[in-house]
Amino acid sequence: MLTPVNLAKLRLPGDAIQGECRKLDRDFYDRPATAVAPDLLGRLLIHATPTGPHIGRIVEVEAYLGPGDLAAHTSRGRTARTRAMFGPPGHAYVYLIYGMHHCINVVTGPEGSGTAVLLRALAPVSGLDVATNGPGRLCKAMNITLDHYGIDLCGDTLWLARDEAPTHVPAATSPRIGVDYAGEWAEKPLRYYIDGHPAVSRRPAKKRSAR
Repeated sequence: MLTPVNLAKLRLPGDAIQGECRKLDRDFYDRPATAVAPDLLGRLLIHATPTGPHIGRIVEVEAYLGPGDLAAHTSRGRTARTRAMFGPPGHAYVYLIYGMHHCINVVTGPEGSGTAVLLRALAPVSGLDVATNGPGRLCKAMNITLDHYGIDLCGDTLWLARDEAPTHVPAATSPRIGVDYAGEWAEKPLRYYIDGHPAVSRRPAKKRSAR
């Protein structure tokens, strides 16, 4: 069952909440990452903070498929860092890149699978001044830190929700960004995004081969 969330009184611009807003339940996450990832497009990421809710509409994600996926943090098995990815679905896996930028994934699939979906970009809805194209900017704008590592996304602090906006968004796929080290896995079309949305990240241009 979906749990109602009382956001009806908010008046929001742009990608505003439409109609009734309901929290995503555990069953939503208890599926393969490749099923959850495209279904996250158009959903809302909500962080209840002391200064009010920070809300963004998800427009870009990447799926990571567990130990067999050489681009996944779980490709080397269970570690202290990746224990949340091997935990139950519907929890957050938060980590640092370059020692300074936070990134958030939603854990998917059955417990022990080590799969997750990285949230890459949001359109601003409430409490965000600009679009957040890039996972580091996303976490900074949403005030998500390592303190949220392992948090239950079906709880009341940080959660994802669906409203009555159209669910059949014009989704597109491409290889993931920044995983060139992963061999053939770098070319897998596991990045999902709302085609044409201005908040989506720009793919870096491929380097030309030396002649």
